[in-house]
Amino acid sequence: MGRGLWRGAAAAAVSVALWGLLSTGAARAQAPAAQPDTLKVTFCGTSGPLPVRDRAKTCVVIQAAGKLYAVDVGPESVENLMLWRLPMAQARAIFLTHLHSDHIGEVGEFNLQSWVAGRPAPLALVGPEGTDKVAKGFNLAYENDHVFRNAHHEHGEVKLPIAAGLLAPQVVTLPKPGPDGGATKVVWREDGLTVTAIAVAHNPVTPAFGYRFDYKGRSVVISGDTRKWPPLAAAAKGADVLIHEAQNSDMTKQMSQGLKMMGNPRMSSIMTDTLSYHTTPVEAADIARMAGVKRLVLYHITQAGLPGFTPEAFTKGMDAGGPLDWRIAKDGTTIELPAGSSEIRFGQN
Repeated sequence: MGRGLWRGAAAAAVSVALWGLLSTGAARAQAPAAQPDTLKVTFCGTSGPLPVRDRAKTCVVIQAAGKLYAVDVGPESVENLMLWRLPMAQARAIFLTHLHSDHIGEVGEFNLQSWVAGRPAPLALVGPEGTDKVAKGFNLAYENDHVFRNAHHEHGEVKLPIAAGLLAPQVVTLPKPGPDGGATKVVWREDGLTVTAIAVAHNPVTPAFGYRFDYKGRSVVISGDTRKWPPLAAAAKGADVLIHEAQNSDMTKQMSQGLKMMGNPRMSSIMTDTLSYHTTPVEAADIARMAGVKRLVLYHITQAGLPGFTPEAFTKGMDAGGPLDWRIAKDGTTIELPAGSSEIRFGQN
């Protein structure tokens, strides 16, 4: 059994034991409470590609109408989902913003764990050109594992159909950009949820997308990786929450110079290169104001957890452009947007 499955089984065993200790017979007889009708966001990974403690690589989960969707699944993020006991069997699709490794590294594990949890159908993998190759590669890499688990665990009422364990790619091609460079396309509709892909600017990584999720009058936009891109503000117009990547340029330059002084010109050069295709916190705030969103949440925090990082230094200057409600996401941060309401509830797993 894989490490993630052992940990999932251990968590389940602990939950069963606690349930037996704490529940009365009357409580066990009651029907489960109805879940609130919300558009819910859970941050399962909030770092950039560099290794830092307490932050997995990029992953955001959206829940609506009893179904679960992920935007990117970076390394370490699936373990968070399982430890927090999110309903993996409800997974319907992964939306890839682009194909950098820190955004796709655990697609295979997310697919496997949601299948083992009871997902009854193939998992859609939606994304830009090349997404079909990602799906094919993970399907091949996990092919033997699926066969073994099916042979060992499918008996009695436990069903693990191999066909249901596959990734089903959906390659998105956006329409020709408008005069401002903007392009959008609805890529998913289900049970009142609409997902729109948004062209962003992460050159030379192209195409690259952000995504907008609309559900019963509530809306969340996730930028993906991009430099400051005004067409994203147009696509995010009026959203409740904009979730935007952020990288502090001054900190990046300091890191690059430090690496050079330490005799590592290779990594110094790579660090400098990242300045051309990411957004600073101040620029993310500008986009949020242009879009008129109610909240801005920063994620994909490249410098978080590294020497010299403080939230104050990282976000310096964000308030200079005018009033804006913003915060930095942590792994486990949640946002709930109840249907038929203007309320925005933040929490923490």
